[in-house]
Amino acid sequence: MEFEIWHIWLILTILFFIAEIFIPSFVVFNFGVGSIFATLGAGIGLSLHWQVLIFSIFTLASFFVVRPALKKWAYRRSDQVKTNYDALIGRRAIVTESIDLTKNTGRVKIDGDSWLARSSSGAPIEVNQLVQVTKVDSIVLEVELL
Repeated sequence: MEFEIWHIWLILTILFFIAEIFIPSFVVFNFGVGSIFATLGAGIGLSLHWQVLIFSIFTLASFFVVRPALKKWAYRRSDQVKTNYDALIGRRAIVTESIDLTKNTGRVKIDGDSWLARSSSGAPIEVNQLVQVTKVDSIVLEVELL
């Protein structure tokens, strides 16, 4: 079997789309889109210069048109997911060291992690009490008694 140029473009298209699976950034995908159109250009008999031009134009167009739309669609829920210390607000914790602002003491445990804590109302909270995180100030959690 003899390879024609459109076979090579088609193989490149498949390789670009497979590479996108392993590099999920919607960058290699754009080269795949350009390759599809270059394959079509080769299929209708355009010269190699036109095929490369079509590849370049559709790759750039895909990068500036398709990529933003795909990123917006793929990451549409990522803003709703709380991470890092934002995820701590509203969580329940157990007091492991009594919280007393006058003695500057207090620790709570959330998911096995120990955090410095202070009472949001200023009232002391005893050990083994269940509290809820109301605010995060650097590495100190403000909590209130449940």
